[in-house]
Amino acid sequence: MTEVSIRTVHDVTGLAAVTDFFSDVWQTPRSTPPYPAEVLHSLVHAGGAVHAAYSLAGERLAGASVAVFGPPGQQDTYSLVAAADPGVGYAVKQAQRAWALERGARTMRWTFDPLVGRNARFNLVKLGAVGTEYLVDFYGLMADGVNDGDESDRLTVTWDLAAPRSAAVPEADPDGAPEEDRDGAPATHLAPDGDPLARRDLADRHVWCRVPDDIVKLRAVDPVLALRWRHAVREVFTEAFAEGYVATGMSRDGWYTLTRPSQEGTA
Repeated sequence: MTEVSIRTVHDVTGLAAVTDFFSDVWQTPRSTPPYPAEVLHSLVHAGGAVHAAYSLAGERLAGASVAVFGPPGQQDTYSLVAAADPGVGYAVKQAQRAWALERGARTMRWTFDPLVGRNARFNLVKLGAVGTEYLVDFYGLMADGVNDGDESDRLTVTWDLAAPRSAAVPEADPDGAPEEDRDGAPATHLAPDGDPLARRDLADRHVWCRVPDDIVKLRAVDPVLALRWRHAVREVFTEAFAEGYVATGMSRDGWYTLTRPSQEGTA
Protein backbone atom coordinates (compact mmCIF):
# COMPACT_ATOMS: atom_id res chain seq x y z
CA MET A 1 0.00 0.00 0.00
CA THR A 2 1.34 3.42 -0.97
CA GLU A 3 2.13 5.68 2.00
CA VAL A 4 0.06 8.85 1.86
CA SER A 5 -1.03 11.73 4.01
CA ILE A 6 -4.76 12.40 3.82
CA ARG A 7 -6.43 15.63 4.88
CA THR A 8 -9.56 17.62 4.16
CA VAL A 9 -9.17 20.49 1.70
CA HIS A 10 -10.77 23.90 2.20
CA ASP A 11 -8.60 26.43 0.35
CA VAL A 12 -8.98 27.56 -3.25
CA THR A 13 -5.55 26.33 -4.32
CA GLY A 14 -6.03 22.87 -2.84
CA LEU A 15 -9.49 22.49 -4.35
CA ALA A 16 -8.18 23.54 -7.76
CA ALA A 17 -5.55 20.78 -7.52
CA VAL A 18 -8.28 18.24 -6.74
CA THR A 19 -10.28 19.48 -9.73
CA ASP A 20 -7.23 18.98 -11.98
CA PHE A 21 -6.72 15.49 -10.54
CA PHE A 22 -10.30 14.50 -11.39
CA SER A 23 -9.89 15.94 -14.90
CA ASP A 24 -6.86 13.75 -15.46
CA VAL A 25 -8.63 10.63 -14.15
CA TRP A 26 -11.70 11.16 -16.34
CA GLN A 27 -9.60 12.31 -19.29
CA THR A 28 -11.24 15.69 -19.77
CA PRO A 29 -9.50 19.00 -20.55
CA ARG A 30 -8.58 20.85 -17.39
CA SER A 31 -10.51 23.81 -18.80
CA THR A 32 -13.74 21.75 -18.61
CA PRO A 33 -13.35 19.59 -15.49
CA PRO A 34 -16.02 17.10 -14.42
CA TYR A 35 -16.02 18.64 -10.92
CA PRO A 36 -15.20 22.38 -11.06
CA ALA A 37 -13.33 23.89 -8.10
CA GLU A 38 -16.12 26.36 -7.37
CA VAL A 39 -18.61 23.51 -7.04
CA LEU A 40 -16.30 21.66 -4.65
CA HIS A 41 -15.86 24.85 -2.63
CA SER A 42 -19.64 25.23 -2.34
CA LEU A 43 -20.02 21.63 -1.18
CA VAL A 44 -17.38 22.16 1.51
CA HIS A 45 -19.08 25.38 2.59
CA ALA A 46 -22.37 23.47 2.87
CA GLY A 47 -20.83 20.95 5.29
CA GLY A 48 -19.42 18.36 2.93
CA ALA A 49 -15.83 17.20 2.76
CA VAL A 50 -13.17 17.06 0.09
CA HIS A 51 -10.39 14.67 1.08
CA ALA A 52 -7.04 14.70 -0.70
CA ALA A 53 -4.33 12.05 -0.44
CA TYR A 54 -0.78 13.27 -0.88
CA SER A 55 2.12 10.93 -1.55
CA LEU A 56 4.71 11.18 1.21
CA ALA A 57 7.32 11.35 -1.54
CA GLY A 58 7.05 14.83 -2.96
CA GLU A 59 3.54 15.84 -1.81
CA ARG A 60 2.10 14.59 -5.11
CA LEU A 61 -1.69 14.32 -5.21
CA ALA A 62 -2.48 10.59 -5.34
CA GLY A 63 -6.19 10.46 -4.58
CA ALA A 64 -9.24 12.53 -3.73
CA SER A 65 -12.88 12.17 -2.75
CA VAL A 66 -15.96 14.29 -2.12
CA ALA A 67 -18.71 13.44 0.37
CA VAL A 68 -21.92 15.16 1.46
CA PHE A 69 -24.66 14.33 3.93
CA GLY A 70 -27.94 12.76 2.85
CA PRO A 71 -31.50 13.56 3.98
CA PRO A 72 -31.78 15.03 7.49
CA GLY A 73 -32.26 12.49 10.24
CA GLN A 74 -31.13 9.46 8.25
CA GLN A 75 -27.50 9.34 9.48
CA ASP A 76 -26.49 8.77 5.86
CA THR A 77 -23.69 10.22 3.77
CA TYR A 78 -23.14 10.16 0.04
CA SER A 79 -19.76 9.85 -1.63
CA LEU A 80 -20.16 11.99 -4.73
CA VAL A 81 -16.84 10.98 -6.27
CA ALA A 82 -13.63 9.21 -5.34
CA ALA A 83 -10.54 8.34 -7.36
CA ALA A 84 -7.06 7.26 -6.40
CA ASP A 85 -3.80 5.82 -7.65
CA PRO A 86 -3.29 2.06 -7.15
CA GLY A 87 -2.82 1.23 -3.49
CA VAL A 88 -4.38 4.48 -2.25
CA GLY A 89 -8.13 3.93 -2.60
CA TYR A 90 -8.62 2.04 0.65
CA ALA A 91 -6.97 4.79 2.69
CA VAL A 92 -9.14 7.44 1.00
CA LYS A 93 -12.35 5.53 1.79
CA GLN A 94 -11.26 5.02 5.41
CA ALA A 95 -10.67 8.76 5.73
CA GLN A 96 -14.20 9.37 4.43
CA ARG A 97 -15.51 6.78 6.87
CA ALA A 98 -13.80 8.42 9.87
CA TRP A 99 -15.09 11.86 8.85
CA ALA A 100 -18.65 10.57 8.52
CA LEU A 101 -18.64 8.63 11.80
CA GLU A 102 -17.33 11.65 13.70
CA ARG A 103 -20.41 13.53 12.52
CA GLY A 104 -22.92 10.86 13.49
CA ALA A 105 -23.37 9.04 10.19
CA ARG A 106 -23.88 5.30 10.11
CA THR A 107 -24.00 4.57 6.38
CA MET A 108 -22.38 5.84 3.22
CA ARG A 109 -23.68 5.35 -0.32
CA TRP A 110 -22.16 5.87 -3.73
CA THR A 111 -22.50 4.55 -7.28
CA PHE A 112 -20.08 2.90 -9.68
CA ASP A 113 -20.14 1.29 -13.12
CA PRO A 114 -21.17 -2.34 -12.48
CA LEU A 115 -19.17 -3.53 -15.50
CA VAL A 116 -15.87 -2.45 -13.92
CA GLY A 117 -15.02 -5.64 -12.07
CA ARG A 118 -12.01 -4.29 -10.15
CA ASN A 119 -14.18 -1.55 -8.63
CA ALA A 120 -16.87 -4.07 -7.75
CA ARG A 121 -14.33 -6.21 -5.94
CA PHE A 122 -12.96 -3.20 -4.07
CA ASN A 123 -16.41 -2.03 -2.98
CA LEU A 124 -18.04 -5.35 -2.18
CA VAL A 125 -15.10 -7.44 -0.97
CA LYS A 126 -12.43 -5.12 0.38
CA LEU A 127 -14.79 -2.57 1.94
CA GLY A 128 -17.70 -4.91 2.63
CA ALA A 129 -20.37 -2.67 1.09
CA VAL A 130 -23.53 -4.15 -0.45
CA GLY A 131 -24.99 -3.39 -3.89
CA THR A 132 -28.52 -2.26 -3.08
CA GLU A 133 -29.88 -0.56 -6.21
CA TYR A 134 -29.41 -0.89 -9.98
CA LEU A 135 -29.81 2.40 -11.88
CA VAL A 136 -30.38 2.28 -15.64
CA ASP A 137 -28.56 5.02 -17.61
CA PHE A 138 -28.28 7.02 -14.40
CA TYR A 139 -26.42 10.05 -15.79
CA GLY A 140 -27.66 9.87 -19.35
CA LEU A 141 -25.13 10.73 -22.04
CA MET A 142 -21.60 11.22 -20.68
CA ALA A 143 -18.86 12.87 -22.74
CA ASP A 144 -15.71 12.29 -20.69
CA GLY A 145 -12.80 10.25 -21.99
CA VAL A 146 -13.68 7.18 -19.94
CA ASN A 147 -17.45 6.75 -20.41
CA ASP A 148 -18.00 8.31 -23.84
CA GLY A 149 -20.12 6.17 -26.15
CA ASP A 150 -21.68 4.00 -23.44
CA GLU A 151 -24.88 4.11 -21.42
CA SER A 152 -24.34 5.14 -17.82
CA ASP A 153 -25.83 2.28 -15.78
CA ARG A 154 -24.70 2.42 -12.15
CA LEU A 155 -24.86 0.17 -9.11
CA THR A 156 -25.56 1.86 -5.78
CA VAL A 157 -23.63 0.42 -2.86
CA THR A 158 -24.45 0.97 0.80
CA TRP A 159 -21.57 0.79 3.30
CA ASP A 160 -22.31 0.08 6.96
CA LEU A 161 -19.72 2.39 8.52
CA ALA A 162 -20.04 0.83 11.97
CA ALA A 163 -19.57 -2.77 10.84
CA PRO A 164 -16.43 -4.38 12.32
CA ARG A 165 -15.07 -5.41 8.92
CA SER A 166 -14.93 -1.76 7.88
CA ALA A 167 -11.93 -1.29 10.15
CA ALA A 168 -9.69 -3.94 8.60
CA VAL A 169 -8.65 -5.06 5.16
CA PRO A 170 -10.15 -8.51 4.53
CA GLU A 171 -7.86 -10.85 2.66
CA ALA A 172 -10.53 -13.26 1.47
CA ASP A 173 -13.94 -13.05 -0.10
CA PRO A 174 -16.86 -12.67 2.30
CA ASP A 175 -18.75 -15.78 3.30
CA GLY A 176 -21.04 -17.00 0.57
CA ALA A 177 -21.57 -19.71 -1.97
CA PRO A 178 -18.28 -21.35 -2.97
CA GLU A 179 -17.05 -21.26 -6.54
CA GLU A 180 -17.97 -24.90 -7.16
CA ASP A 181 -21.60 -24.08 -6.33
CA ARG A 182 -21.56 -21.35 -8.94
CA ASP A 183 -20.02 -23.51 -11.64
CA GLY A 184 -22.53 -26.28 -10.98
CA ALA A 185 -25.58 -24.03 -11.12
CA PRO A 186 -27.71 -23.91 -14.29
CA ALA A 187 -26.98 -21.08 -16.73
CA THR A 188 -29.89 -18.68 -17.23
CA HIS A 189 -28.37 -16.16 -19.66
CA LEU A 190 -25.62 -16.19 -22.25
CA ALA A 191 -23.01 -13.45 -22.61
CA PRO A 192 -22.09 -11.73 -25.89
CA ASP A 193 -19.06 -14.05 -26.10
CA GLY A 194 -21.35 -17.10 -26.13
CA ASP A 195 -20.39 -18.40 -22.69
CA PRO A 196 -22.68 -18.34 -19.64
CA LEU A 197 -23.39 -14.84 -18.39
CA ALA A 198 -25.54 -15.72 -15.39
CA ARG A 199 -26.26 -18.76 -13.24
CA ARG A 200 -28.84 -19.35 -10.51
CA ASP A 201 -28.87 -22.06 -7.88
CA LEU A 202 -31.91 -24.29 -7.66
CA ALA A 203 -32.80 -23.00 -4.18
CA ASP A 204 -33.03 -19.42 -5.51
CA ARG A 205 -30.59 -18.22 -2.87
CA HIS A 206 -27.88 -16.97 -5.22
CA VAL A 207 -27.53 -15.55 -8.70
CA TRP A 208 -24.10 -15.14 -10.28
CA CYS A 209 -23.39 -12.72 -13.10
CA ARG A 210 -20.20 -12.30 -15.11
CA VAL A 211 -18.70 -9.06 -16.43
CA PRO A 212 -16.03 -8.60 -19.15
CA ASP A 213 -12.36 -8.66 -18.17
CA ASP A 214 -11.80 -4.95 -18.89
CA ILE A 215 -14.83 -2.95 -19.97
CA VAL A 216 -12.84 0.30 -20.27
CA LYS A 217 -10.45 -1.24 -22.79
CA LEU A 218 -13.30 -3.01 -24.60
CA ARG A 219 -15.27 0.23 -24.86
CA ALA A 220 -12.28 1.91 -26.48
CA VAL A 221 -11.71 -0.78 -29.14
CA ASP A 222 -15.27 -2.06 -29.74
CA PRO A 223 -18.00 0.22 -28.33
CA VAL A 224 -20.76 -1.81 -29.99
CA LEU A 225 -19.69 -5.00 -28.23
CA ALA A 226 -19.27 -3.10 -24.96
CA LEU A 227 -22.86 -1.87 -25.25
CA ARG A 228 -24.06 -5.45 -25.83
CA TRP A 229 -22.38 -6.43 -22.56
CA ARG A 230 -24.06 -3.45 -20.87
CA HIS A 231 -27.52 -4.54 -21.96
CA ALA A 232 -26.91 -8.19 -21.10
CA VAL A 233 -25.71 -7.48 -17.57
CA ARG A 234 -28.50 -4.94 -17.10
CA GLU A 235 -31.09 -7.62 -17.86
CA VAL A 236 -29.67 -9.98 -15.23
CA PHE A 237 -29.37 -7.32 -12.54
CA THR A 238 -32.77 -5.71 -13.05
CA GLU A 239 -34.48 -9.11 -12.95
CA ALA A 240 -32.60 -10.18 -9.83
CA PHE A 241 -33.05 -6.89 -7.97
CA ALA A 242 -36.78 -6.95 -8.74
CA GLU A 243 -36.86 -10.31 -6.94
CA GLY A 244 -35.12 -8.91 -3.85
CA TYR A 245 -31.50 -9.85 -4.51
CA VAL A 246 -28.58 -7.62 -3.55
CA ALA A 247 -24.96 -7.74 -4.70
CA THR A 248 -22.73 -9.19 -1.99
CA GLY A 249 -19.51 -10.31 -3.68
CA MET A 250 -17.23 -10.28 -6.69
CA SER A 251 -14.79 -13.08 -7.51
CA ARG A 252 -11.29 -12.58 -8.86
CA ASP A 253 -12.43 -14.06 -12.18
CA GLY A 254 -15.19 -11.50 -12.68
CA TRP A 255 -18.36 -13.07 -11.28
CA TYR A 256 -20.78 -11.13 -9.08
CA THR A 257 -22.60 -12.95 -6.31
CA LEU A 258 -26.17 -11.75 -5.81
CA THR A 259 -27.93 -12.96 -2.66
CA ARG A 260 -31.43 -12.91 -1.23
CA PRO A 261 -30.88 -11.41 2.27
CA SER A 262 -34.09 -12.88 3.69
CA GLN A 263 -32.98 -16.40 2.73
CA GLU A 264 -29.36 -16.33 3.94
CA GLY A 265 -28.67 -19.21 6.25
CA THR A 266 -31.85 -21.13 5.40
CA ALA A 267 -31.85 -24.72 4.24
